Formats: sequence, C-alpha cells, structure tokens
Amino acid sequence: MRPVDASATTASDVDIENGGVGGPHGPVPVRRYLPRASTAPLLIWVHGGAFVKGSLDQPESHAVALALAARGIPVTTVDYRLTSQTSFLWPSPSSRAVRFPVPFDDVAAVVRDARLRSPGGVLVGGASAGACLSAAVALSEVDDAQREAEEHSEDLALPPIRGLLLAYGVLHAALPPASAEVRSRIRGYRKLLHTRRAFGVMTRNYAGSRAALSDPRAFPGGHPLSGLPTTLMIDADGDILRGSSEAFAAELAAHDVALERHVVAGTVHAFLNRPRDPGFARGIDLIAEWAARR
Repeated sequence: MRPVDASATTASDVDIENGGVGGPHGPVPVRRYLPRASTAPLLIWVHGGAFVKGSLDQPESHAVALALAARGIPVTTVDYRLTSQTSFLWPSPSSRAVRFPVPFDDVAAVVRDARLRSPGGVLVGGASAGACLSAAVALSEVDDAQREAEEHSEDLALPPIRGLLLAYGVLHAALPPASAEVRSRIRGYRKLLHTRRAFGVMTRNYAGSRAALSDPRAFPGGHPLSGLPTTLMIDADGDILRGSSEAFAAELAAHDVALERHVVAGTVHAFLNRPRDPGFARGIDLIAEWAARR
C-alpha cells in the first residue's frame, strides 16, 4: 500500500490507520479515518476513476475522507482492484485481466467486514465508478437479506446498510441521454471524452463479457431497486454523465426508495477530486449533514 501523501490535507482531530480486509481475491487495502469525536455511523467510501485508475491517495478518496472525518464521520476508504487498461475489444475468456466481479467482490468484502464490526449499521457510498460499485453492493446485500429471511436465517443477519451515497454516479451499462439543457452547457474536452460511445467502452471494459453488462451486481441501473436504503445523490451541474444519475433517480423513485438529491451549481464531473473547487466544500457539507441525520 502506498503511504498517505504527506502533502495532502491534514486534520489534527483525526487518526488515520492503514489496514486490510480479507477478500475472495486476496487482501483488500483500506484506510480508516477515525475522528476522536464521532457523530455519525461509519461510512465506507469508494473512489472513482472509470474502474481503471485511482488510489487511496487521490483527493476523491483521501481529501473527501479526511474532510468528513474532521466533521465527526468515521470513514473507511477502499483500494479495490482496478480493471486492466481500456480496450476496444472484448477480453479473451482466458485472459487473466482484472474485470467484473473482482472490484465488486473487493468492495463487498470491505462492506461486510465493516458491518460485522458496526452493530449500529454503516453507510456506503462512492463517486463516479465508485458510486456504481457502492450501489451494486448495496443492492446485492438486499438480495442476500431476502434470501436469508426466506431460509429463516434472521439470526445470521448482518447490521443494516443505513444509507447509500452516490456522487455523480455512472450506474448503467449504457449511458442514458442527458437533457438538452445539460448538453448545451458541456464545454472543452468533455465534449470529446464524455460521450455515449466512450461510456460504452468504459462499461464494456469493466464488465469483460456481454453477460456481465446485464448483471445488476455490475451495473444496478435499469434493474429493480426495491429495498435499497435511503439514498443521497449529489450530481455535477455541467456533466453529460448526469444522464445516468437522472435515470437512476427516477428508478429509485419508481421503487419507493427514499431519496434526497442535489445538483451542485457550477460544477463538472469529479468535483470531489478537486478540493480547491468551491463545489468540493458544498459536496462535503451535503454529505456531512446527511450522514449526521442517519
């Protein structure tokens, strides 16, 4: 595991511990941010990066976790295994490249471990690809809980996931269209990179197979969402990928999932990866206020 970046933001009232959690593919590195005065449930936080990049040291992981811990919210960040570099071709079935379900399994292992250690339950959330992984794990846990109940195994039930946090999530296998109003405000390189075709390359690369594209553990969008916990969605103002968040919000509403949603004015995708962006502070405020109510 890489050490904490010495140049990153620090907080005097937060202890930081590096650790690991056992998973089906080997140990999963984690970093725990422990406020000395805690006011909220533990949050498992998962960074983004199109499933192919990111680490515990990137601002979207470290700076977010530290800022929330400074507000009294204990946070565990997850260094899930990244998929192999993007390819325009389907990977060979014999390929040893990392694809779904490996990142999903890593996050699920950390969430399960945290629930065993947290009698009051936990919060789960992430940004961009991390939001997808978080929602997929939460949905899988709903299915597992229902199966345990049917098998009369309530005594084995884990403490609940008390809330789900999705920041500018990419939640579908194919990008639903954003509104014309949103599309009109997309500027610069994002017009070239944040396209439906590029989105499809990303999701296909992560899935690794056509079958996985339709698996709700890979992409929860477009599947039944009943039973998910109360959800906070935070989206960027000028973000073509918001089409996925908007569609997912409608799906949550259709399945009677309690939802609080905010679009942060003046922001673009991944604003939580830029601590100097005014949207970063606004996002931290929204998350901290929501978590404190859980």
